[in-house]
Amino acid sequence: MENTNYHDQVNRDNIKKLREVLETLPKFCKQFFRGTDNITATRTRLAYAYDIRVFFEFLHETNSACKKLEITDFPLSVLDAVKREDIEEYMEYLSLYEKDGQEVTNDERGKSRKLSALRSFYNYYYRNELIETNPPSLVPMPKLHEKEIIRLEPNEVAILLDEVEEGSKLTKNQQRFHEKTKVRDMALLTLLLGTGIRVSECVGLNIKDVDFDNMAIKVRRKGGYEDVVFFGEEVEQALLDYLEQRNHTIPLSGHEEALFLSIQNRRITVRAVENLVKKYASLVTNMKKITPHKLRSTYGTTLYQETGDIYLVADVLGHKDVNTTRKHYAAMKEENKRKAAKTVKLREKL
Repeated sequence: MENTNYHDQVNRDNIKKLREVLETLPKFCKQFFRGTDNITATRTRLAYAYDIRVFFEFLHETNSACKKLEITDFPLSVLDAVKREDIEEYMEYLSLYEKDGQEVTNDERGKSRKLSALRSFYNYYYRNELIETNPPSLVPMPKLHEKEIIRLEPNEVAILLDEVEEGSKLTKNQQRFHEKTKVRDMALLTLLLGTGIRVSECVGLNIKDVDFDNMAIKVRRKGGYEDVVFFGEEVEQALLDYLEQRNHTIPLSGHEEALFLSIQNRRITVRAVENLVKKYASLVTNMKKITPHKLRSTYGTTLYQETGDIYLVADVLGHKDVNTTRKHYAAMKEENKRKAAKTVKLREKL
C-alpha cells in the first residue's frame, strides 16, 4: 500500500475491482456507472455491480433468448424485454441458486439489497429516456423483520476486556502472540467500545488523527466526510499505553502513518480486527456472537439508555439520517416505555 490516505487507497482498490466486474457485464452498463460516479461511493457502485451481475446471470440461465448470447453482448433492449413477472421470478430465484458449484441463498435483506440495486439501475435508463419500461419499480420491496440488537451488557464488556488483558484462556500458541499484541488489542477494543466508531473508520486512523489535548479522534465516515469523535479517560489511557509501544515499532514502508499495525507491521485490516474480536469473544463463557459492529451497537444502546437522546446517538455514530438510528434502537425505546409504566405509582400500597 502506498503511503497515502487509507480511505483513498480503499477507493482506488474498489475502482479497480469495479472495472474488472464491468468487463463481465453488458457493455451498456458502463453508462450507468459513469452516470452515478459523482453521487455514490465506490463501495456502493461495486456492490451494485456484483448485484446487477447476478441479475444478468439469472436472465442468461432462465431466458431462452438470452441463453443464445454472451452476457457481455446483451443489448440495452433486453431491459425493455423484461416484465414484472420476470422480476418476481428473479426474487424467488434469489432464495436459492447455484454458482460455481456452490449453493447461494439470500434472506430478506439480501433480496431487498439486490432489488434496490436493480431499481437504481433501471431508474437511471428510464429517467434518461433510454428505455420505456421500469418493471423493478412495480415489484414491492421484501418486508424486513426487525432484528434483535445483539450487544454486550456492562458486565460482559468488563469480562471481555479482562480476557484481552490476561489472555489466560488462550492456547499456548495464541499466548505467544498475545504477549506482542495485547496492548494493541486492548487499545483497539477499548476504542471501538468507547466511541462506537465503525471498524473501517478504526483501521483507517493515522497517528496524527489522535488529539490528546482535546481527547478526540478525526475519522473518515461512510460517504467520505470527516468527523471528530471524542473519547473518555479509559480510551485515552489505552491509546497512550499502545502508542508507547507503537513508537518503538518500525512499520513497513508505506505504513508509517497508520495508528494500528498488524504483527507484520503493516496497517491492520478490517478482517484482522473482525478475527481478533471473534477470538476474544469466543473465550468468554456465555458470550453472544460478537463482531466489531456489535461493539458499535453496545456503545449506541448504552448511550441511548443513559441519555434517551436519539439525535445525540445519531450524531455520535455518524448516521446522516436519524431514522437509521431510530430503526436500530426502536426496541430500546419500547423498553424505556415499559420502565416508565412500572415507575409511576398511583397509590402507595399499605
